[in-house]
Amino acid sequence: MSNPQQLQCRMYEAKYPEVDDLVMVNVRQIAEMGAYVKLLEYDSIEGMILLSELSRRRIRSIQKLIRVGRNEVVVVLRVDKEKGNDFDSFRTVLLMLRINCLPIELNVLAGYIDLSKRRVSPEDVAKAEEKFNKSKAVHSIMRHVAEKQGVVLEELYKQVGWPLYKKYGHAYEAFKLAITEPEKVFEDAVISKEVMDELLANIKRRLTPQPIKIRADLDVTCFGYDGIDAIKVALKAGEACRTDDIQIKIKLVAPPLYVMITNALDKNLGIEVLEKAIVKIQETIQKVGGDCIVKMKPRAVSETDDIELEELMARVEKENLEVSGDEDTDAEVEDE
Repeated sequence: MSNPQQLQCRMYEAKYPEVDDLVMVNVRQIAEMGAYVKLLEYDSIEGMILLSELSRRRIRSIQKLIRVGRNEVVVVLRVDKEKGNDFDSFRTVLLMLRINCLPIELNVLAGYIDLSKRRVSPEDVAKAEEKFNKSKAVHSIMRHVAEKQGVVLEELYKQVGWPLYKKYGHAYEAFKLAITEPEKVFEDAVISKEVMDELLANIKRRLTPQPIKIRADLDVTCFGYDGIDAIKVALKAGEACRTDDIQIKIKLVAPPLYVMITNALDKNLGIEVLEKAIVKIQETIQKVGGDCIVKMKPRAVSETDDIELEELMARVEKENLEVSGDEDTDAEVEDE
């Protein structure tokens, strides 16, 4: 698309936030009166966090409370929509004339939305960040589709995005449902087949859930006569706790350490299945005088964890090979 302004649009239908709304802002400038910010969900319109609204405590250093370039969750205290309209018109003229103004010239009009950081609780921050991340994902998909299909982003929001916000509470939830039920989600959407195909392709590519790898580390021992066989039976009993959607694999790292691994779309459900498997292993091995100690409880693991595990297994295998080689050498010496 030749005109970048056609790809600029707020995330929500309302042009301005309401008083008491939680919003995500990006800090642009720190001055004597407070911090000038841009509201990321509202097409970067200007707002201000007054100095008195930065913290409940006495401010010794503004830099420790807020920094330029950082995103912050704040609550809206006041919205002057008339002043906002004046500023939007002024900013449009500047863009058209390509005038580079000093920051203070813009800041004269920037404080039409007053914000507070000190009135935001940790629970508010978590809730606002979750909403913003969902909205950002939706916005990224919508913007990409608009750019690829050469349509105005705001028109696409009017036709698709904002109606879904009203119907489903958040367009993100609608997009997730559209992966399996696109006809139901977009039954009222009035857009071309090309735009719809592009939209569905982007939704499936970006929002299709990816399996989460979950792992637990166990020390399983049994020093009885049938110790090795007893451990095998116990581990198989643990693997038998799998479900149709969640399979369980158990690998030996180095006696007595074993790793139990599964992949699950639902992290909590995957952890629950592994916990049941661990209990089953413990019950089975303890009946024959053995024991199972959990070295690492079931948890989601990262790629880094996988690399560390592979390195450990490779190191153990190398050490075993070296030991085997030493034994062969000793045997040859004895034969001589």
